[in-house]
Amino acid sequence: MIVTTLTEVLDHWQAGIAAHDPKAIAALFTEDAIFQGLHPYGVGRDAVAEYYDSQPFGLQAQYELLETRELAAGLQLGYLTVDFTFTDRPPVTVNLSILLNHGLIAHYQVSRL
Repeated sequence: MIVTTLTEVLDHWQAGIAAHDPKAIAALFTEDAIFQGLHPYGVGRDAVAEYYDSQPFGLQAQYELLETRELAAGLQLGYLTVDFTFTDRPPVTVNLSILLNHGLIAHYQVSRL
């Protein structure tokens, strides 16, 4: 069940990136989510939407879920690798940790390999 919930959220995140739909991506996060992409961190849905709005059109994300943990009822941890591909430059591969709180992303932490 953990993988299904994480996979559902990640599939929506992936689709939002492909559609360049920052509002749809931000809706997957809690209102007070801590978000750390490859730029300085932000807090909340507005920070998430601003980050993804700044990403280039044509960006794609391919992920592989590596580890999951259920930390408590409704609290799930996912660790994955993501290949971000662009139309005009080489791909960027990152590690990503996310924490879901009742199906919404409460913490998102990217690190480069």
